[in-house]
Amino acid sequence: MAHTIKALVFDLDGVITNTAEYHYRAWKRLADEEGVPFTWADNEHLRGVSRRESLLRLLKGRPADEATLQEMMARKNLYYQELLEGVTPADLLPGVADLFYLLDKANVRYAVASASRNAPVVVERLGIAHRLAALADGSSVTRQKPAPDLFRYTATRMSLRPGECLVVEDGAGGGQGGAASGSAAAARASARKRRRNSASSARASWSIFTATRRRSRTSSARYTWADAPMPIGATSR
Repeated sequence: MAHTIKALVFDLDGVITNTAEYHYRAWKRLADEEGVPFTWADNEHLRGVSRRESLLRLLKGRPADEATLQEMMARKNLYYQELLEGVTPADLLPGVADLFYLLDKANVRYAVASASRNAPVVVERLGIAHRLAALADGSSVTRQKPAPDLFRYTATRMSLRPGECLVVEDGAGGGQGGAASGSAAAARASARKRRRNSASSARASWSIFTATRRRSRTSSARYTWADAPMPIGATSR
């Protein structure tokens, strides 16, 4: 059955804005306090991952009881929220404001589906909350990316089928979840991202590619990014 793409579902960090530096600084502060080595490369493995799973990866097998884990997650979130106070509309990645203008002009709805529980605060500070057809965050569903639940929930909030939505992600986990949700396509926003303290400014180029699912020799599904463009308004099956 063919579906026309009626809405776009965007990831937040790395696609609409880049708060990776804030996450890094918050996790780094926590790691330093706990005496755990943590680098920018370690932080890259936490993109699109729930707060709990991020903490477990940061600890690298170090044992901690549930009460301690909860305290650490709360502490990291406090540090992160302090940093978010500096977010403004100027923190939209280059090209995003123009893209939203074109989508509004074409009457194409768009939503945000983010694993972060702080997503509502971020979109408010970016000045885009009122423009979203739906917002799903880490508290919206139990299973997070790469599970498909967040994307299915977002489609439902817009009274659409997943197949009528185009998911725009920059990470493999989100791409897997988007494809598994039954969305028309999982797509990638290609951006050259640099840390905020870099001498070079961030650059972002918007290109959308379909994600294809391929089978490995063990028959498990593996997702890779294809190079075939999927234009907005296209019909997919």
